[in-house]
Amino acid sequence: KVVVGDQDGVITCFGIKKGEAVPVFKTLPGQKIARLELGGALNTPQEKIFVATGSEVRGFTKRGKQFLSFETNLTESIKAMHISGADLFLCASYIYNHYCDCKDQHYYLSGDKINDVLCLPVDKVNCITPVLACQDRVLRVLQGSDLLYEVEVPGPPTVLALNNGNGGDSGEEIVYGTSDGKLGLTRITGSKPIPKWEIGNEKKRGGILCIDSFDILGDGVKELLVGRDDGVLEIYNFESADDPVLRYDHALSESIASIQGGCVGKDGYDEILASTYSGWLTGLTTEPVHREGGSGEELKLSQEMQSKISSLRNELEHLQMKVLQEREKYQQSSQSSTAVSSVPAFSVNDKFTLNKDDASYSLILEVQTAIDNVLVQSDVPIDLLDVDKNSAVVSFSSCDSEPNSNFLLATYRCQANTTRLELKVRSIEGQYGTLQAYVTPRIQPKTCQVHQYQIKPLSLHQRTHSIDYDRPMNTLMLKGQFSFAEIHSWVVFCLPEVPEKTPAGESVTFYFQNTFLGTQLESTYRKGEGCFKSDNISTISILKDVLSKEATKRKINLNISYDVNEESVRHTLKLIHPKLEYQQLLAKKVHLIDALRELQVHEGNVDFLLPKYRSILEEADQLLEEYKRQPAHLERLYGMITDLFIDKFKFKGTNVKTKVPLLLEILDGCDQDGLIAFFEAA
Repeated sequence: KVVVGDQDGVITCFGIKKGEAVPVFKTLPGQKIARLELGGALNTPQEKIFVATGSEVRGFTKRGKQFLSFETNLTESIKAMHISGADLFLCASYIYNHYCDCKDQHYYLSGDKINDVLCLPVDKVNCITPVLACQDRVLRVLQGSDLLYEVEVPGPPTVLALNNGNGGDSGEEIVYGTSDGKLGLTRITGSKPIPKWEIGNEKKRGGILCIDSFDILGDGVKELLVGRDDGVLEIYNFESADDPVLRYDHALSESIASIQGGCVGKDGYDEILASTYSGWLTGLTTEPVHREGGSGEELKLSQEMQSKISSLRNELEHLQMKVLQEREKYQQSSQSSTAVSSVPAFSVNDKFTLNKDDASYSLILEVQTAIDNVLVQSDVPIDLLDVDKNSAVVSFSSCDSEPNSNFLLATYRCQANTTRLELKVRSIEGQYGTLQAYVTPRIQPKTCQVHQYQIKPLSLHQRTHSIDYDRPMNTLMLKGQFSFAEIHSWVVFCLPEVPEKTPAGESVTFYFQNTFLGTQLESTYRKGEGCFKSDNISTISILKDVLSKEATKRKINLNISYDVNEESVRHTLKLIHPKLEYQQLLAKKVHLIDALRELQVHEGNVDFLLPKYRSILEEADQLLEEYKRQPAHLERLYGMITDLFIDKFKFKGTNVKTKVPLLLEILDGCDQDGLIAFFEAA
């Protein structure tokens, strides 16, 4: 049997007989179901159904009879739930609560948003050890209401699962998946974490949304089933005892909300069941589809298939009739004198995240019905990058940046049945504003939803666990009559991945890394005082401008002091230079391709060319592809070096904008020593 909870608050339980879904029970609609878990007494079959809706937990038997309605004291909606025997673990955005037999036991306030919760198996570990997956790239291990320790992971963890479904032999092993598509296994011992393995996201696939353990290959060892937000379903198998190896993958067209292994359709044949965002349930079976045998066997199969096809046809015709009737009904009611226009409601699942690999933002928009078009508008200069998986047709409109500060207007027209669209944009640090997406699905009457995404002043910075203190650092100090909450709100305004809630305690330190250049930033602040350190003087300059502007808005007088390290400019130039050299070489090669191809056509062969030119011709397609994928990359680097030059002298009180043309000439020559000498001599 399969049980599913949906966004309309309906719980559906069904089995499969002869390829048809046979309902067991269905509840009435209500609030959206955030989580669905199976529970029951420890060491017995887990046959009771528990769902979290709003701030309430309900329990149903496998026949559909409700036996529990527990209204928690949480002020926010439940985001994560785990059940172990009589213990119930619930999390809202920042709050964790533990109940035993519906009585409040423990409480913990997390420093960042909680994405998932899990408890190590009590029968193996002999104590209750909850683990929280938090947005700030940390797993928090609790003991009662206190933090035992933190486990640093390589990305923001979105989902937790017990290894092998039971925590492994020790019961202490946890598998985590991150929003940037990484997988890992950590052993949570009583005193410290022991990392076992970690798999990066080499293929640039989507973030991980769900994990299950099930022996689908029938080799006696449970495989790891993984569902991602770009619709890729993966099966990892443990060939050696150490790292898992990807054995199978299958691409669905929507994000996978849940994945489970089990026996559903036919005895003796295991299946993987996945539910996707818009409400589809997809089964992958181990049953062989092409049967071997005589013609009689094939005839029997074709009859079975024919009956299935005809029943599907009937269902389609019935649905088409229903749609026609409803459309006529709507037309009649809309033309009557008492007509009221109704806007059809639809929900958009959106995600706006920074990718560390190429320092770009991914905007993923997913709608429950087909998307007609998406209009993207920005009031700050940004570049749209190519996405391989995107089949939509994009057209750009010219926009006047002066009166309405419009820097980008682009329309994506989607092909039929596209429910998911992925866009990539790259911003410029120091230029901040709003990116807006107007989403229009294929529904009548035409409706559009607007979604806004903030592009922050230091938009290419990403949270990190630590920084390198051996680098030459510039320091910015702020002092003034501001509260801890006020300075925290300014930092939230400037930098991504900072929790909106003011942290507990007197002071806080955050570390960041610039994903484009690899420079770093340390920010420490408390009431009345803030200290920001970075090896990139431009980062300090942007912070100084934005923070003083924010303080002026609130009529707060700031005392700003800074300490500039001359060595840091040379250090930043050395970080930029290899990227600059590579992009200049790429641009030169791309400019030569047409001329070389013309020579090839005229001469018939290219044996007389130097090997370096021959290699350009051989790699022409890859070079063009890479150049197309990174538009304006070289201009970006030129812009960063120019900003660095202006910022260096701005702190000395000198305006060097007249020397910029000279700097650009030196940049075209691409000589690192000459560039450093120009910076020091100017």
